[in-house]
Amino acid sequence: MSFSIPFALQPDDTIYLDHAATTPVDPEVVAAMLPYFTARFGNPSSIYRLGQEGRAALDRARDTVAGVLNCQPAEIIFTSGASESDNLALKGVAWQRRLRQPDGPPPHVVTTRIEHHAVLHSAEDLERQGFAVTYVPCDAEGFVGVEDVAAALRPETCLISVMYANNEVGAIQPIAAIGALARSCGIPCHTDAVQAAGALPLDVEALHVDLLALSAHKFYGPKGVGLLYVRRGTPIAFQQQGGGQESGRRGGTENVPLVVGMAVALEKADRLRDAYNVHCAALRDRLLAGIMEAIPEAAINGPRDSSRRLANNLNAAIPGVQGETVLLSLDMQGIAASAGSACTTGNSEPSHVLRAMGLPEERCRASLRFTIGRDTTAEEIDETVEVLADAVARVRQFAEVI
Repeated sequence: MSFSIPFALQPDDTIYLDHAATTPVDPEVVAAMLPYFTARFGNPSSIYRLGQEGRAALDRARDTVAGVLNCQPAEIIFTSGASESDNLALKGVAWQRRLRQPDGPPPHVVTTRIEHHAVLHSAEDLERQGFAVTYVPCDAEGFVGVEDVAAALRPETCLISVMYANNEVGAIQPIAAIGALARSCGIPCHTDAVQAAGALPLDVEALHVDLLALSAHKFYGPKGVGLLYVRRGTPIAFQQQGGGQESGRRGGTENVPLVVGMAVALEKADRLRDAYNVHCAALRDRLLAGIMEAIPEAAINGPRDSSRRLANNLNAAIPGVQGETVLLSLDMQGIAASAGSACTTGNSEPSHVLRAMGLPEERCRASLRFTIGRDTTAEEIDETVEVLADAVARVRQFAEVI
Protein backbone atom coordinates (compact mmCIF):
# COMPACT_ATOMS: atom_id res chain seq x y z
CA MET A 1 0.00 0.00 0.00
CA SER A 2 1.48 3.35 -1.00
CA PHE A 3 0.31 6.88 -0.38
CA SER A 4 1.22 9.22 -3.21
CA ILE A 5 2.70 12.60 -2.27
CA PRO A 6 4.71 14.95 -4.49
CA PHE A 7 7.91 15.09 -2.43
CA ALA A 8 9.68 13.02 0.20
CA LEU A 9 9.05 14.63 3.58
CA GLN A 10 11.66 12.93 5.76
CA PRO A 11 15.48 12.74 5.71
CA ASP A 12 16.88 10.00 3.49
CA ASP A 13 18.80 8.47 6.39
CA THR A 14 15.86 8.28 8.84
CA ILE A 15 12.88 5.97 9.15
CA TYR A 16 10.54 8.32 10.97
CA LEU A 17 7.83 6.57 13.01
CA ASP A 18 6.95 9.30 15.51
CA HIS A 19 4.29 11.27 13.64
CA ALA A 20 2.22 11.67 16.81
CA ALA A 21 5.05 13.85 18.15
CA THR A 22 5.33 16.06 15.08
CA THR A 23 5.15 15.87 11.31
CA PRO A 24 7.32 17.33 8.55
CA VAL A 25 5.91 20.43 6.90
CA ASP A 26 4.21 19.63 3.60
CA PRO A 27 5.96 21.33 0.64
CA GLU A 28 2.64 22.83 -0.47
CA VAL A 29 2.35 24.41 2.98
CA VAL A 30 5.87 25.84 2.76
CA ALA A 31 5.07 27.33 -0.65
CA ALA A 32 1.88 28.93 0.69
CA MET A 33 3.71 30.49 3.64
CA LEU A 34 6.77 31.89 1.87
CA PRO A 35 5.20 35.07 0.39
CA TYR A 36 4.07 36.16 3.86
CA PHE A 37 7.60 35.86 5.20
CA THR A 38 8.95 38.03 2.37
CA ALA A 39 7.06 40.28 -0.06
CA ARG A 40 3.71 40.25 1.80
CA PHE A 41 5.11 40.89 5.27
CA GLY A 42 2.70 43.63 6.33
CA ASN A 43 1.13 43.82 9.78
CA PRO A 44 -2.51 42.76 9.32
CA SER A 45 -3.65 45.54 11.65
CA SER A 46 -2.26 48.23 9.34
CA ILE A 47 -4.66 50.09 7.04
CA TYR A 48 -2.39 50.40 3.98
CA ARG A 49 -2.34 47.82 1.17
CA LEU A 50 0.58 45.73 2.46
CA GLY A 51 -1.13 45.29 5.82
CA GLN A 52 -4.50 44.59 4.25
CA GLU A 53 -2.97 41.81 2.16
CA GLY A 54 -2.06 40.17 5.45
CA ARG A 55 -5.56 40.78 6.80
CA ALA A 56 -7.09 39.21 3.70
CA ALA A 57 -4.82 36.17 4.10
CA LEU A 58 -5.96 35.78 7.72
CA ASP A 59 -9.60 36.03 6.65
CA ARG A 60 -9.14 33.39 3.93
CA ALA A 61 -7.38 31.09 6.40
CA ARG A 62 -10.16 31.54 8.94
CA ASP A 63 -12.76 30.71 6.29
CA THR A 64 -10.84 27.57 5.28
CA VAL A 65 -10.50 26.33 8.85
CA ALA A 66 -14.16 27.08 9.56
CA GLY A 67 -15.13 25.02 6.52
CA VAL A 68 -13.28 21.97 7.88
CA LEU A 69 -14.77 22.40 11.37
CA ASN A 70 -18.28 23.28 10.09
CA CYS A 71 -18.45 26.43 12.16
CA GLN A 72 -18.56 30.19 11.69
CA PRO A 73 -15.23 31.90 10.88
CA ALA A 74 -15.75 34.25 13.85
CA GLU A 75 -15.71 31.21 16.17
CA ILE A 76 -12.03 30.50 15.35
CA ILE A 77 -9.24 31.98 17.49
CA PHE A 78 -5.69 31.59 16.18
CA THR A 79 -3.18 30.71 18.92
CA SER A 80 0.43 29.62 19.30
CA GLY A 81 -0.60 25.96 19.46
CA ALA A 82 -2.84 23.49 21.24
CA SER A 83 -1.14 23.96 24.61
CA GLU A 84 -2.21 27.60 24.62
CA SER A 85 -5.64 26.64 23.29
CA ASP A 86 -6.16 24.04 26.02
CA ASN A 87 -5.02 26.47 28.71
CA LEU A 88 -7.42 29.10 27.40
CA ALA A 89 -10.33 26.66 27.23
CA LEU A 90 -10.00 25.36 30.79
CA LYS A 91 -8.91 28.51 32.56
CA GLY A 92 -11.06 30.84 30.49
CA VAL A 93 -14.29 28.95 31.08
CA ALA A 94 -13.56 28.24 34.76
CA TRP A 95 -12.65 31.85 35.53
CA GLN A 96 -15.66 33.19 33.68
CA ARG A 97 -17.91 31.10 35.93
CA ARG A 98 -16.11 32.36 39.04
CA LEU A 99 -16.35 35.98 37.87
CA ARG A 100 -20.07 35.59 37.23
CA GLN A 101 -20.74 33.84 40.54
CA PRO A 102 -18.04 35.09 42.94
CA ASP A 103 -20.02 34.06 46.02
CA GLY A 104 -21.07 30.67 44.72
CA PRO A 105 -19.38 27.29 45.25
CA PRO A 106 -16.03 26.76 43.52
CA PRO A 107 -16.58 26.10 39.81
CA HIS A 108 -16.02 22.45 38.94
CA VAL A 109 -14.23 20.98 35.93
CA VAL A 110 -14.53 17.36 34.77
CA THR A 111 -11.63 15.89 32.79
CA THR A 112 -9.81 12.54 32.55
CA ARG A 113 -6.65 10.86 33.75
CA ILE A 114 -5.35 10.33 30.20
CA GLU A 115 -5.35 13.90 28.90
CA HIS A 116 -2.33 15.63 27.42
CA HIS A 117 -0.40 17.56 30.05
CA ALA A 118 -1.61 20.84 28.55
CA VAL A 119 -5.02 19.90 29.97
CA LEU A 120 -3.86 18.07 33.08
CA HIS A 121 -1.48 20.81 34.21
CA SER A 122 -4.11 23.47 33.49
CA ALA A 123 -6.56 21.53 35.65
CA GLU A 124 -3.99 21.18 38.43
CA ASP A 125 -3.29 24.91 38.26
CA LEU A 126 -7.00 25.61 38.62
CA GLU A 127 -7.09 23.37 41.70
CA ARG A 128 -4.29 25.41 43.26
CA GLN A 129 -6.42 28.51 42.69
CA GLY A 130 -9.40 27.05 44.53
CA PHE A 131 -11.36 25.43 41.71
CA ALA A 132 -12.64 21.86 41.94
CA VAL A 133 -11.61 19.18 39.44
CA THR A 134 -12.74 15.58 38.98
CA TYR A 135 -10.48 13.24 36.99
CA VAL A 136 -12.53 10.50 35.37
CA PRO A 137 -10.74 7.14 35.02
CA CYS A 138 -10.38 5.06 31.87
CA ASP A 139 -10.62 1.32 31.31
CA ALA A 140 -7.77 -1.11 30.56
CA GLU A 141 -7.82 -0.19 26.85
CA GLY A 142 -7.74 3.56 27.42
CA PHE A 143 -11.41 4.39 26.90
CA VAL A 144 -13.40 6.84 28.98
CA GLY A 145 -17.01 5.87 29.74
CA VAL A 146 -19.83 8.33 29.08
CA GLU A 147 -21.53 7.04 32.22
CA ASP A 148 -18.42 7.86 34.29
CA VAL A 149 -18.44 11.40 32.96
CA ALA A 150 -22.13 11.69 33.80
CA ALA A 151 -21.51 10.41 37.33
CA ALA A 152 -18.87 13.09 37.91
CA LEU A 153 -21.15 16.03 37.15
CA ARG A 154 -22.27 18.45 39.87
CA PRO A 155 -24.56 21.48 39.91
CA GLU A 156 -21.46 23.69 39.86
CA THR A 157 -19.76 21.86 36.93
CA CYS A 158 -18.73 24.53 34.42
CA LEU A 159 -16.77 22.47 31.86
CA ILE A 160 -16.22 18.93 30.60
CA SER A 161 -12.86 18.37 28.86
CA VAL A 162 -12.13 15.02 27.18
CA MET A 163 -9.59 14.46 24.41
CA TYR A 164 -10.85 13.20 21.03
CA ALA A 165 -8.10 10.61 20.51
CA ASN A 166 -5.27 9.65 22.83
CA ASN A 167 -1.77 10.53 21.72
CA GLU A 168 -0.10 7.51 23.31
CA VAL A 169 -2.37 4.51 22.65
CA GLY A 170 -4.63 5.95 19.97
CA ALA A 171 -7.93 5.29 21.76
CA ILE A 172 -10.73 7.22 20.06
CA GLN A 173 -13.04 8.57 22.75
CA PRO A 174 -16.86 8.79 22.43
CA ILE A 175 -16.74 12.57 22.09
CA ALA A 176 -20.06 12.94 20.28
CA ALA A 177 -21.85 11.11 23.10
CA ILE A 178 -19.99 13.08 25.77
CA GLY A 179 -20.76 16.31 23.94
CA ALA A 180 -24.44 15.38 23.71
CA LEU A 181 -24.45 14.68 27.45
CA ALA A 182 -22.87 18.05 28.14
CA ARG A 183 -25.34 19.81 25.86
CA SER A 184 -28.30 18.19 27.60
CA CYS A 185 -26.97 19.46 30.94
CA GLY A 186 -26.15 22.95 29.70
CA ILE A 187 -22.42 22.47 30.35
CA PRO A 188 -19.75 23.57 27.84
CA CYS A 189 -17.70 20.70 26.40
CA HIS A 190 -14.07 21.01 25.30
CA THR A 191 -12.00 18.50 23.37
CA ASP A 192 -8.28 18.41 22.67
CA ALA A 193 -8.47 17.16 19.06
CA VAL A 194 -4.76 17.42 18.31
CA GLN A 195 -4.28 13.79 17.28
CA ALA A 196 -7.60 13.63 15.43
CA ALA A 197 -6.84 16.16 12.69
CA GLY A 198 -6.40 14.39 9.37
CA ALA A 199 -7.55 11.09 10.88
CA LEU A 200 -11.09 11.75 12.19
CA PRO A 201 -13.95 14.09 11.25
CA LEU A 202 -13.73 17.50 12.93
CA ASP A 203 -17.35 18.61 12.46
CA VAL A 204 -18.06 20.46 15.71
CA GLU A 205 -21.81 20.20 15.17
CA ALA A 206 -21.70 16.41 14.89
CA LEU A 207 -19.35 16.23 17.89
CA HIS A 208 -21.59 18.54 20.00
CA VAL A 209 -18.52 20.35 21.36
CA ASP A 210 -18.27 24.00 22.34
CA LEU A 211 -14.48 24.28 22.33
CA LEU A 212 -11.94 22.35 20.22
CA ALA A 213 -8.15 22.69 20.13
CA LEU A 214 -5.77 21.91 17.25
CA SER A 215 -2.02 22.28 16.63
CA ALA A 216 -0.74 22.64 13.06
CA HIS A 217 2.47 20.67 13.41
CA LYS A 218 0.52 17.46 14.00
CA PHE A 219 -0.98 17.55 10.47
CA TYR A 220 1.98 18.57 8.27
CA GLY A 221 1.78 22.25 9.13
CA PRO A 222 4.30 24.52 10.88
CA LYS A 223 5.15 24.50 14.57
CA GLY A 224 4.11 27.43 16.73
CA VAL A 225 0.54 27.89 15.53
CA GLY A 226 -2.80 26.37 16.47
CA LEU A 227 -6.40 27.30 17.06
CA LEU A 228 -9.23 27.18 19.52
CA TYR A 229 -12.78 26.88 18.25
CA VAL A 230 -15.16 28.63 20.67
CA ARG A 231 -18.85 28.23 19.93
CA ARG A 232 -20.66 31.56 19.87
CA GLY A 233 -22.17 32.25 23.30
CA THR A 234 -19.78 30.00 25.24
CA PRO A 235 -18.91 31.79 28.51
CA ILE A 236 -15.15 32.34 28.53
CA ALA A 237 -12.77 34.90 30.00
CA PHE A 238 -10.02 35.56 27.47
CA GLN A 239 -6.55 35.46 28.93
CA GLN A 240 -4.14 37.37 26.68
CA GLN A 241 -4.52 41.11 26.57
CA GLY A 242 -2.75 43.38 24.12
CA GLY A 243 -3.64 45.23 20.96
CA GLY A 244 -7.12 43.84 20.48
CA GLN A 245 -6.27 41.28 17.80
CA GLU A 246 -8.52 38.26 17.11
CA SER A 247 -11.54 40.51 17.70
CA GLY A 248 -10.24 41.40 21.15
CA ARG A 249 -9.93 37.78 22.26
CA ARG A 250 -6.15 37.34 22.00
CA GLY A 251 -3.75 40.25 22.00
CA GLY A 252 -0.63 40.07 19.87
CA THR A 253 0.19 40.55 16.20
CA GLU A 254 -1.09 37.56 14.26
CA ASN A 255 1.53 35.26 12.76
CA VAL A 256 0.23 35.48 9.19
CA PRO A 257 2.63 33.00 7.51
CA LEU A 258 2.01 30.27 10.07
CA VAL A 259 -1.76 30.80 10.08
CA VAL A 260 -1.80 30.57 6.29
CA GLY A 261 0.26 27.38 6.48
CA MET A 262 -2.02 25.85 9.09
CA ALA A 263 -5.10 26.47 6.97
CA VAL A 264 -3.53 24.88 3.89
CA ALA A 265 -2.32 21.92 5.94
CA LEU A 266 -5.67 21.35 7.64
CA GLU A 267 -7.68 21.50 4.43
CA LYS A 268 -5.31 19.04 2.74
CA ALA A 269 -5.21 16.70 5.73
CA ASP A 270 -9.00 16.62 5.87
CA ARG A 271 -9.31 16.10 2.10
CA LEU A 272 -6.85 13.17 2.18
CA ARG A 273 -8.27 11.68 5.37
CA ASP A 274 -9.78 8.48 3.96
CA ALA A 275 -6.76 7.59 1.82
CA TYR A 276 -4.44 8.45 4.71
CA ASN A 277 -6.27 6.12 7.07
CA VAL A 278 -6.19 3.25 4.58
CA HIS A 279 -2.47 3.76 4.04
CA CYS A 280 -1.63 4.01 7.75
CA ALA A 281 -3.83 1.12 8.86
CA ALA A 282 -2.26 -1.24 6.35
CA LEU A 283 1.26 -0.37 7.48
CA ARG A 284 0.33 -0.41 11.16
CA ASP A 285 -1.11 -3.90 10.79
CA ARG A 286 2.00 -4.97 8.88
CA LEU A 287 4.16 -3.63 11.70
CA LEU A 288 2.04 -5.39 14.31
CA ALA A 289 2.21 -8.71 12.47
CA GLY A 290 5.96 -8.36 12.06
CA ILE A 291 6.56 -7.57 15.71
CA MET A 292 4.37 -10.43 16.93
CA GLU A 293 6.18 -12.88 14.65
CA ALA A 294 9.66 -11.67 15.61
CA ILE A 295 8.88 -11.06 19.31
CA PRO A 296 5.90 -13.32 20.17
CA GLU A 297 5.83 -12.26 23.81
CA ALA A 298 5.14 -8.63 22.86
CA ALA A 299 1.74 -7.26 23.90
CA ILE A 300 -0.40 -4.44 22.54
CA ASN A 301 -1.32 -1.52 24.76
CA GLY A 302 -4.64 0.18 24.13
CA PRO A 303 -7.63 -0.73 21.96
CA ARG A 304 -7.84 -4.26 20.60
CA ASP A 305 -10.52 -3.22 18.11
CA SER A 306 -8.59 -1.41 15.37
CA SER A 307 -11.67 0.59 14.38
CA ARG A 308 -11.54 2.31 17.78
CA ARG A 309 -7.85 3.17 17.48
CA LEU A 310 -6.15 5.82 15.37
CA ALA A 311 -5.10 4.19 12.10
CA ASN A 312 -1.45 5.23 12.45
CA ASN A 313 -0.91 4.25 16.10
CA LEU A 314 0.75 1.14 17.53
CA ASN A 315 1.79 0.98 21.18
CA ALA A 316 3.52 -2.25 22.18
CA ALA A 317 5.07 -3.59 25.37
CA ILE A 318 8.14 -5.79 24.99
CA PRO A 319 8.96 -7.73 28.17
CA GLY A 320 12.51 -7.80 29.41
CA VAL A 321 13.61 -4.41 28.09
CA GLN A 322 13.47 -0.75 28.99
CA GLY A 323 11.64 1.12 26.25
CA GLU A 324 14.02 4.08 26.24
CA THR A 325 17.04 1.77 25.95
CA VAL A 326 15.54 0.14 22.86
CA LEU A 327 14.70 3.55 21.42
CA LEU A 328 18.32 4.63 21.68
CA SER A 329 19.37 1.46 19.91
CA LEU A 330 16.82 2.10 17.15
CA ASP A 331 18.04 5.67 16.81
CA MET A 332 21.58 4.45 16.23
CA GLN A 333 20.17 2.51 13.27
CA GLY A 334 18.31 5.54 11.92
CA ILE A 335 14.83 4.73 13.24
CA ALA A 336 12.86 7.32 15.21
CA ALA A 337 10.07 6.13 17.50
CA SER A 338 8.85 7.05 20.98
CA ALA A 339 8.22 5.76 24.48
CA GLY A 340 5.10 7.92 24.84
CA SER A 341 4.27 11.60 24.65
CA ALA A 342 7.02 13.71 23.09
CA CYS A 343 6.22 16.43 25.62
CA THR A 344 7.54 14.29 28.49
CA THR A 345 10.81 13.16 26.91
CA GLY A 346 13.52 13.20 29.56
CA ASN A 347 11.03 12.46 32.33
CA SER A 348 11.99 9.19 34.02
CA GLU A 349 8.43 8.56 35.18
CA PRO A 350 6.42 5.93 33.25
CA SER A 351 3.61 7.08 31.01
CA HIS A 352 0.70 8.54 32.99
CA VAL A 353 -1.64 7.18 30.30
CA LEU A 354 -0.45 3.59 30.65
CA ARG A 355 -0.58 3.93 34.43
CA ALA A 356 -4.16 5.21 34.23
CA MET A 357 -5.00 2.11 32.20
CA GLY A 358 -3.89 0.03 35.17
CA LEU A 359 -0.76 -1.43 33.56
CA PRO A 360 2.04 -2.47 35.93
CA GLU A 361 5.07 -0.21 36.06
CA GLU A 362 7.35 -2.82 34.45
CA ARG A 363 5.08 -3.01 31.42
CA CYS A 364 4.79 0.77 31.23
CA ARG A 365 8.57 1.09 31.13
CA ALA A 366 8.83 -1.64 28.47
CA SER A 367 6.48 0.09 26.04
CA LEU A 368 7.19 1.69 22.68
CA ARG A 369 4.97 3.83 20.46
CA PHE A 370 5.21 3.77 16.68
CA THR A 371 3.16 6.28 14.69
CA ILE A 372 3.04 6.07 10.91
CA GLY A 373 2.79 8.93 8.42
CA ARG A 374 2.00 9.77 4.82
CA ASP A 375 5.44 8.92 3.49
CA THR A 376 6.04 5.71 5.47
CA THR A 377 6.65 2.70 3.21
CA ALA A 378 6.25 -1.05 3.57
CA GLU A 379 10.00 -1.43 3.13
CA GLU A 380 10.59 0.87 6.08
CA ILE A 381 8.17 -1.14 8.21
CA ASP A 382 9.95 -4.40 7.36
CA GLU A 383 13.33 -2.87 8.14
CA THR A 384 11.99 -1.55 11.45
CA VAL A 385 10.82 -5.01 12.48
CA GLU A 386 14.21 -6.48 11.66
CA VAL A 387 16.15 -3.80 13.50
CA LEU A 388 13.76 -3.88 16.47
CA ALA A 389 14.08 -7.66 16.90
CA ASP A 390 17.87 -7.38 16.83
CA ALA A 391 17.86 -4.46 19.28
CA VAL A 392 15.61 -6.29 21.73
CA ALA A 393 17.79 -9.39 21.58
CA ARG A 394 20.94 -7.37 22.26
CA VAL A 395 19.38 -5.39 25.11
CA ARG A 396 18.14 -8.59 26.76
CA GLN A 397 21.52 -10.26 26.32
CA PHE A 398 23.28 -7.28 27.89
CA ALA A 399 20.81 -7.29 30.80
CA GLU A 400 21.60 -10.95 31.46
CA VAL A 401 25.34 -10.24 31.51
CA ILE A 402 25.07 -7.50 34.13
